[in-house]
Amino acid sequence: MIRPDELSPDAAPRPRLLLHCCCAPCSSATLEQLQALFDIDIYYYNPNIEPYAEFDKRASEEERFVAAYRPDGGVRVIRAPYDHEAFEAIAKGREEIPERGERCYLCYELRMRQTALYAKAHGYDCFTTSLSISPHKNSAWINEIGQRLEAELGVTFVWSDFKKKDGYHRSILLSREYDLYRQDWCGCVYSKRERERAVAARRAQSCDKTVNC
Repeated sequence: MIRPDELSPDAAPRPRLLLHCCCAPCSSATLEQLQALFDIDIYYYNPNIEPYAEFDKRASEEERFVAAYRPDGGVRVIRAPYDHEAFEAIAKGREEIPERGERCYLCYELRMRQTALYAKAHGYDCFTTSLSISPHKNSAWINEIGQRLEAELGVTFVWSDFKKKDGYHRSILLSREYDLYRQDWCGCVYSKRERERAVAARRAQSCDKTVNC
């Protein structure tokens, strides 16, 4: 396992890193933190997102952001095929588990495993994911999965907790700067339903406090 804070920007050659990203906002500050230490390609593999139109929109926004942020062409976005059946298989029987539960753990693992497999097959030195920049994602789980995949597949994992050092706030600022499409749910239908229920509950609570609802 590599910790970014143990690396020097002066190291040569720089390791080739495959960075899994779920969306442009999460990749923005993550890429900013890592670009001085690694030669990076971004891997967009997110079978949890539905419908396909939402998957495609987020992928296109990722490509637009990278083209604007690195016009030198130093970062390539690899758009993996839409494999929603893979997500449905791990979600089956876990549809009613609240967000941040077992279904989410298995979703992290699904996406990170595919990233590690692609990294190994295409000669990358290491892999990681931008997922940990979100305050809604469990960084301990992400790093446990990454270390386990490293031991199993033989490709080095880069430790991550990109929300640290104000990383999440920085992603918000970069999203504004580049006018990035931001979402209020992870992409899966279960997360969206949970978010809609929470919004409805807050609205109902607010209505209870006013006669003008």
